[in-house]
Amino acid sequence: MIADAAKPAKPQKKMLHPVAIMLLIMLFAMALTYVLDSGMFQRSGKLVVAGTYHVLPKERHLSDVLYSSPHGKSAVPASLVSTLAAIPKGLSQSADLIFMVMIIGGMFGIIRKSRAIDAGIDRLLEVTRGNVYWLTPLLMIALACGSTFLGLISEYLVLIPVVVLLAERLDLPPLFGVGLVLIAAKIGYIASITNPLALNITQPLLGLPALNGVGLRVFVFCLYLAVGIAYMLYQVRRMSAARRLSAGNAPDGTETTQPQESPAPGASAQSAVARAPNPRVAAGTRLAGRHLALLCVLGASIVALIYGVNRYNWHSKDLSTFYLAVAIISALIAGLPLRDSCEAFLDGMKGMVLAGLLIGLAAAINIVLRDSLVLDTVIYKLSSLADGHSTSFAAQGMMFVEMILDVLVPSTSGKAAMSIPILGPIGQLAGIGKQSIVQAFLFGNGLTNMITPTSGMLLAFLAAGKVNLLEWLKFILPLFVLLAVLSLAIMAYAISVGY
Repeated sequence: MIADAAKPAKPQKKMLHPVAIMLLIMLFAMALTYVLDSGMFQRSGKLVVAGTYHVLPKERHLSDVLYSSPHGKSAVPASLVSTLAAIPKGLSQSADLIFMVMIIGGMFGIIRKSRAIDAGIDRLLEVTRGNVYWLTPLLMIALACGSTFLGLISEYLVLIPVVVLLAERLDLPPLFGVGLVLIAAKIGYIASITNPLALNITQPLLGLPALNGVGLRVFVFCLYLAVGIAYMLYQVRRMSAARRLSAGNAPDGTETTQPQESPAPGASAQSAVARAPNPRVAAGTRLAGRHLALLCVLGASIVALIYGVNRYNWHSKDLSTFYLAVAIISALIAGLPLRDSCEAFLDGMKGMVLAGLLIGLAAAINIVLRDSLVLDTVIYKLSSLADGHSTSFAAQGMMFVEMILDVLVPSTSGKAAMSIPILGPIGQLAGIGKQSIVQAFLFGNGLTNMITPTSGMLLAFLAAGKVNLLEWLKFILPLFVLLAVLSLAIMAYAISVGY
């Protein structure tokens, strides 16, 4: 045993840095521009016109790998130089979103400096006795309703520092806080009962009135949210067990002799975890007047945010202005000196630099494919997968088409404008109901967005919670596979009942 204890610990393998992952994906996108033909659809505004795809001549030369320039009217594949140039273009194109994310970080830097969130979370945990098995479902239901009814998701980025701090108080890793928000929000998008971002384009393009087919989407929302909550609670149990095992073992691998309270006879391990007192939960917490005022400002800002986005169609620039105003008001209420406020704001912004860079890199991938004119080729090739097959197979094929497209075009509205005008006529010729086409779009859009590394917003959430992309994929893949299988079954059911 002494010899074992003397052995040096094996160095842990570090996960690939998220920036390195994005650069590798950019190289893969560059390689695709050499493999795929270049082509274009005619467009009416942002909408593609079905049946107008045509291949463009493309010259491929070995010299193009380093540097390429248009040869007359021919398209050219991406080169190393143009791929590198896409990075500053992506950062510039995403500047509004990047600055919004960094300003959110600065705002929370000030609020964290005031300790108001810490005091509020301590009070919440004291009231609920730190019972994570109550907190998790309640928070997920509230977040999922905001997504499925109002289309909220980027607005939830502001909550990540709060739920990560909540996870810390519950002695759980940041992955719990990020997973709680992302799973709830993504399930809301998969169902999209009245989500305007997903439905305001897809349904009018197919000639469907608002709220048409809402019954099945309500069923999907309830079913998937129940599955998502159950999955999170299962992960909570695993995380808690891992922490207890880690705390209960000495460095040499032998068990410690610290006494532990045994659960009552017949009590389950789950209930024991839920009842276990958490040493990080403060007892007798009292909110100071400034803390209470700051929490009220934060709560009111979330309500104002939802109203502004839906009533006045606020975008990233408007939201940045709003978050700056909240940061200034918070600093005044907290009574922080001007220098401390500025330093706290800058420290918060520094924590979001990685998130901003990842958003720009995700946009750069899209630029590489777009400038080489292969995005329309991908849509044309994928749409043929759903053409000329049985109704059920075609409907499920549409779902897969949307899942693949989501990697290249993570934007919900942008993907709808590109794919629905093409897949809609194909689906109707195959005998697929219009609402089934909408449902295939919703499934494909929401599922892949849980895992795609080309989604700048997903990467921003992970970076804000300091969760590695590979760590997230390992965590979410079982739920992704389960929901994908359920979605295939629901698509088959929808076709069978003529939905």
